[in-house]
Amino acid sequence: MRHLLDTHAVIWFFNGDNSISETAKQAILDLSNKKYISMISAWELAIKIGLGKLDFDGKAAGFINIAENSGFTILPIKTSHLTVFETLPLIHRDPFDRLLVATALAEQMTIISADGNISRYDVLHIW
Repeated sequence: MRHLLDTHAVIWFFNGDNSISETAKQAILDLSNKKYISMISAWELAIKIGLGKLDFDGKAAGFINIAENSGFTILPIKTSHLTVFETLPLIHRDPFDRLLVATALAEQMTIISADGNISRYDVLHIW
């Protein structure tokens, strides 16, 4: 399976945070699954670091480096993601999360997220 991690899910995973569900953790650790992180997550992280709302060792560049060294594929934002984004109902107000949903739909991936609003979209979702 192909899984796209929501920003909080990947941060919790990297930090060994107990907030991540066992189901999500096992999906990430399963070597038969391909794991992806959207560049949108790095962008969101950079914004929150810049605003002082988040601290992450190595900043956004370190986040990408850790992800790549941990076997995650960094997915660029594609035109197909934006095309799906434009058609999404406004269930979720957070544009980063809506773009992650659009990416998962466009790429036919399962999204790993604790965000209840994401599960309201017609997207494969686990937590």
